[in-house]
Amino acid sequence: IYNYASEVGRGVGKNISSLHPLLDAHLPSGDRTNATLNPITTKGNTITIRKFARDPWTITDFIEIGSISTEMAAFLWLCMQYELNIIVSGGTGSGKTSLLGVMTPFMPPSQRILSIEDTRELSLPEFLHWVPMTTREANPDGQGNVSMQDLLVNSLRMRPDRILVGEIRRKKQAEVLFEAMQTGHSVYSTLHADTAETTIKRMTHPPIDVPETVVGAVDLNVVMFRDRRRNFRRVLEIAEVIDDGDDVNPHKLYHWESQEDSFYKEGQSRQVKSKLSKLTGMSQKDIEDDIETKTEILEWMVKKDVSDLDQVGRIV
Repeated sequence: IYNYASEVGRGVGKNISSLHPLLDAHLPSGDRTNATLNPITTKGNTITIRKFARDPWTITDFIEIGSISTEMAAFLWLCMQYELNIIVSGGTGSGKTSLLGVMTPFMPPSQRILSIEDTRELSLPEFLHWVPMTTREANPDGQGNVSMQDLLVNSLRMRPDRILVGEIRRKKQAEVLFEAMQTGHSVYSTLHADTAETTIKRMTHPPIDVPETVVGAVDLNVVMFRDRRRNFRRVLEIAEVIDDGDDVNPHKLYHWESQEDSFYKEGQSRQVKSKLSKLTGMSQKDIEDDIETKTEILEWMVKKDVSDLDQVGRIV
């Protein structure tokens, strides 16, 4: 195990030894790998490999396995199409990055998309104008580190239409991210939080701790949930983020009922649909009709078993 770990480390210019017993690296395939040495792990040396899907998930897969309803997917499609800012939250392993990846084909092919991740996990259709970027850790001498914040600041100089960020972890990242939202870029990211209420609390309290006035730039929060007993993942809530001036609060639009394993529309949109009307000139009826049309297209794709990422992108 030690020999394998050393070989993996050498491949990316890193070192693992009794002095540096922890290794975080990438395999040539792009998979994430971590290694530890005894006595840090008291039962012996370890190697852990986190594999990402070779065949990426698509929205039809999510609908077929029951993770999202067609109406909810159509609503997200509309919001992605017209550049609303979306934060996807959920617990560890709940499918946040998968959902973000599933939503990416809803972006128009005429726009420039930048993604910033620690490990390449997102896959976009071939024909989209996509610039993927990944962070880099420092070498053994402590040089050459390229952090997520560095990439975020740099991405704003690359004339992007959309920015996808793997995960918000720290205050500085969040500040740059919200600055990007307020300068007119469409931003999508993931965050560890179990409900829409917790998402706003996490964003406005340490360690992220950004002002409530800035959090109001988020239009929509989608919450993923992993049911460990029944071993499946579901979209738990879709909520719009309402900025009342004094407070920022979530307003639920859709939710998942655990006992029946079904999705319900909870309320009418107070902010998102009026914002869409302003951006697009569509009336409320036009928006409802558009969601219906998109729902029909998604149902047709599920019926015809269109699950290849490129095919889904082209139909969209």
